[in-house]
Amino acid sequence: MSKIAVIGAGFSGLSAATYLGAAGHEVHIFEKNSAPGGRARQFEAKGYTFDMGPSWYWMPDVFEKFFGDFGYEVPNLYELDLLDPSFEVIFPKGEKMSIPENYGELRQLFEATEEGSAEKLDRFMEEAQYKYEQGMQRLVYMPGISLGEFVDADLIKGALRLQVFTSFSKHVRKYFSNPKLISLMEFPVLFLGAMPQDTPALYSLMNYAGLKLGTWYPQGGFGSVINAMVKVAIEQNVKIHLDAPVEQISAEGNRVQGVKVFGEEIAFDAVIAAADYQHVENKLLPKAYQNYKESYWEKKTFAPSCLIFYLGFSERIPELQHHTLFFDEDLSEHAVEIYKNPKWPSKPLFYVCCPSRTDDTVAPEGHENLFLLMPLAPGLKDEEHVREQFFNLMMQRLEKQIGRSITRFIDYKKSYCVSDFISDYNSYKGNAYGLANTLKQTAILKPKIRNKKLNNLFYAGQLTVPGPGVPPSLISGKIAAEQVIKELNKKKYEVPV
Repeated sequence: MSKIAVIGAGFSGLSAATYLGAAGHEVHIFEKNSAPGGRARQFEAKGYTFDMGPSWYWMPDVFEKFFGDFGYEVPNLYELDLLDPSFEVIFPKGEKMSIPENYGELRQLFEATEEGSAEKLDRFMEEAQYKYEQGMQRLVYMPGISLGEFVDADLIKGALRLQVFTSFSKHVRKYFSNPKLISLMEFPVLFLGAMPQDTPALYSLMNYAGLKLGTWYPQGGFGSVINAMVKVAIEQNVKIHLDAPVEQISAEGNRVQGVKVFGEEIAFDAVIAAADYQHVENKLLPKAYQNYKESYWEKKTFAPSCLIFYLGFSERIPELQHHTLFFDEDLSEHAVEIYKNPKWPSKPLFYVCCPSRTDDTVAPEGHENLFLLMPLAPGLKDEEHVREQFFNLMMQRLEKQIGRSITRFIDYKKSYCVSDFISDYNSYKGNAYGLANTLKQTAILKPKIRNKKLNNLFYAGQLTVPGPGVPPSLISGKIAAEQVIKELNKKKYEVPV
């Protein structure tokens, strides 16, 4: 049995630790915050329970596979509701489009919006399903260490169908010409971290995940998923240390010796860094052992940060669905102001989540729980008066859409932005979603999952393979754990000279 440290108790850290614990190792997670979950933490205030980060539960099969690996079925851990409509989109001039959960109804919606698009949607989804099955069942489980991983006859044969070298934007426009349908199909890539024209068409798998597999909600919020993961981790004898930031990773020769916590050096046989990759490299490791210099990170394209408002209302707002996307301004202009010309957006798109529409436990009776999120470029200065300016802008557009004033009913309000992501997660430039999924930052071109100079230091999370998002982070933890086990087994059978 080996002793292993995991830095960070987010999705990837909890995942990695649980697999290692199940393999019989002594595993310790060190988390800098007072609760597990990373960006998926929750907080409570005035009777409201707020998910701090993830709110879209897509790719349910990934969660099922994770818990199934430890003998659990999801319904025995938390309750899932399939949302219908999946979400609502607000377009210019207040036009609304409710996206039905039922695929037959979705075909009818497309056909009513653009003649002939129902059959085109079928063909689009057939391709997207192939990418999803290849991507989420095979490609994402590759550690991205060498090209040799991709030397597979079936994979090579289907490489053209994966469309890694085709632009997502061109791919969508090959099927649809109506601006509403284009915006609907392109919206997931806004959170993947790049302009649609710079994102590989491979990621149409996200459209399959969202429009075909459905949008779900875990009762109690994402905190229920984290609680389930903690339960399973503890059953595998994982020790979770909260309010315990790692101060340093010590190394000698080609191996990590341990970590420093509260000024004390603790010896470990291996370490998985599931905290922000750049922070680990630049703040916790001696320079001689870093995979990448600061200049490397400066040149990388990062996914957005965001401005979030957690709001409690003393009155219900029945005009809102669970998820509402405000696409009443130009998507391309907002994207340019995130990725090409970083600045506070002039006419931002934003997202409204109303979980209390589906879940009575997240707000006091007769009240409403709202979450406003506006994507923006990482690294911006987020002074309070600027946050407030955009809060007023979003609320004005929200009130205009529902046709009445609701600001006066706010009885709780908290903002969260770039500087908070840096403070809470040591997030590089305050990014919220990791590295952008551009062609030059895909698969083996992502930051490596293992340290090149220290044989027993590995990385997990949204800055390495397979990429940003909750399901990929779960998978990242599993990949990292597998690499640790391989390394420990190799070390075990080395013959002393």
